Formats: sequence, C-alpha cells, structure tokens
Amino acid sequence: MTQLQVLLVAGTHGNEINGIWLFEQWEKSPFLINTHGIKTYKVIGNPEAKKAGKRYIDNDLNRSFLEESFSSINSSNIEAKRANQLVQLYGNSGENPCQIALDFHTTTASMGSCLVIYGRRNADLALAGLIQNKLGLPIYLHESDKKQTGFLVESWPCGLVIEIGPVGQGLLNSKIISQTKLILENLLEQIKNVNDLNLSSPEKLIIHRHVKSIDFPRDEEGNINCFVHPSRQGRDWYPLAKEDELFCEFNGESINFNEQQSFVPVFINEAAYMEKNIAMSFTKRELWDFDEKWEKSLIELVRQK
Repeated sequence: MTQLQVLLVAGTHGNEINGIWLFEQWEKSPFLINTHGIKTYKVIGNPEAKKAGKRYIDNDLNRSFLEESFSSINSSNIEAKRANQLVQLYGNSGENPCQIALDFHTTTASMGSCLVIYGRRNADLALAGLIQNKLGLPIYLHESDKKQTGFLVESWPCGLVIEIGPVGQGLLNSKIISQTKLILENLLEQIKNVNDLNLSSPEKLIIHRHVKSIDFPRDEEGNINCFVHPSRQGRDWYPLAKEDELFCEFNGESINFNEQQSFVPVFINEAAYMEKNIAMSFTKRELWDFDEKWEKSLIELVRQK
C-alpha cells in the first residue's frame, strides 16, 4: 500500500504572494501548520515568476498542464517545463507520488474564500463537500469552457483550487493569510478523517456551475469602452436579474443584463482575467444530492484500496 501524500502548492501565479509567504514561514517553523499527521509536500508553483513579481513568465502555469506541454520537455517555455517538472516529481506516478493536490490562490475579485473544482470527478466533489459542510465555502464548478484548460489540479487523481480574496496582486494581507491557514488545516483534517473512516458527509451540496464568461463591451478597435457598473462591482455570488445594471459607459449610461434566465456572477473584474478578455463569469446555483459513490471514491483514493 502506497502512503497517502498530499501536494500543497502556493504561488502557481508568482504575484499571488500570501500563500507563498505562509509556506515560507512554515518552512522556518515546522509546527506552524497542523497537518493532522498527513504527509505533505509544499512547493512554490512558479518560482521564476515569484522572483520576477509577475503572474507568469511565458504562459499561465495554471493553463500549462496539457498533454502537449508534457511532450515538450525540452521546450524553452518556463511554465511548460515547470508543469512537466511538478508532474514528474509529485504526480501520481512521480518520484514522490501524491494522490491529492491542493492549489492555493488569491483573487482581486470580491469572492471571499471559495473552492474551485474542474469537471465532476467523484473524489473532488466528495472532498469539496466535506469542506463546504465544515466551513460553508461556496463551490465553483468550472466546466464546459474549451478556452480554459490545463489546470494544475487536473493532473492529480484528486485536486481542489482554493481561492481567497479580495487582495491586490503582490500585497500581503493578514486576513488572507489567516484564511489560507484555516482552510489548509481544515482540508488536511478532513483528509485525515477520511483515512480514519470518521468523515461526516453532507446530504446536499450547493454548486455554482460555470455556464459562460463574458467580456467587457469594446469599441470597433477592440478597446474596452465600459467598466463594471458600481452597483455590480464587488457583488460576486449575488444573482443577476433581467435589467440589472451590468456595465457603465463614461457618460453614465448603463448597459443592463438582458437575458431571460438569472445567473450568479463570479470573478467580477478580476485583474488577472483582463488579458483573457473576461469581465466576469456566469454560473447557475444548483442544489445537488451528495452521492455515496463520491465518498467511496475518495475513501479508496485516500486509503489506497
């Protein structure tokens, strides 16, 4: 039986420094974090971007975990090489095989603390459900977006992204650091409970399922000519209804939401998504029954049976 090992990643984006700082303090003080006896490997995802104080050097590392990246080991692309290296070192078949990856991020959007899962893998849903049941964190299910792929956690059998905000890029914030520590310790505690068959799964999950992303309004030359409306700015997780104000022109004229069905916007005006032509993403809030097969998959993964 292979020992359960968990990969902890901070700094997948080099200018998201709060998780990096916490990991550095943890390195100096080994008892700073209660790991609940779980074997962990903590790494800085993109050390070159960290040194440069940038989100990335060549490409977004959190979009670089793709088959074509893994087949291009000799690539000069910094992030492609780093993605290969992380999988070779800590992938499920790597030198130090980890079954679970927890990737800690921060956001400039008013998202608070939340979990992000990619697709509908059973173990991901089970672990996210355990944390939602314990801490009440929203779960953002990111799927059906062909433009957004190659996420780090998808290369491990089970993986969650933890988003905490709002905080500016490159800024340390005590609240963000405290939330990172709290969620990290609770995740490891829940994994320990799974290993001990002492888990308490919820009956229901609240899921915010990704539907689509929208760009800012632009002029004929492709330049942004509106900003997020003041009544919408900072209102992540609040539903949109028809005729709600969405964007605002400089002259004060508003552009309203005109779709028939309601959506819940997330990552509103996220600074890092400007380059991706994303002003916000729309989700549908859904209540799911917790499926016993999710729990079974997570138990089998954690206990290696």
